[in-house]
Amino acid sequence: MAPEGGPEDIFLHANDLLVPEEMIRPGVVVEFEVEEGGRGPKASHVRFPQGSAKAVIAARSAQSGAAMVDDDDAWDALTLDGFTAQITEVLLTVVPPLGGDQILDARRRMIAAAQQQGWIAS
Repeated sequence: MAPEGGPEDIFLHANDLLVPEEMIRPGVVVEFEVEEGGRGPKASHVRFPQGSAKAVIAARSAQSGAAMVDDDDAWDALTLDGFTAQITEVLLTVVPPLGGDQILDARRRMIAAAQQQGWIAS
């Protein structure tokens, strides 16, 4: 990792990530604490900046186990399968009185809206 405004790299171990490891790649902005490790400075408590789109998506994806894809835009878009899994989980847990047919209809409509808005990676 290269700290903003800092001349040296900082060691990062996967165990110090508070975000899904697959979302960390070159150019992704994160916040972290700096600790002194056995071989020099190391990052700990690595997270996305509070309120960022990546932080929100990462938290929801981690809860649902949804897969993420990188499209190099403002944030990572969900795959169709990941989006579908999240919608289904929300409908089952937030709106328990819905029947199966109602859940399928609501999910279909939300997927269509998300595709129209470009929220789902193609």
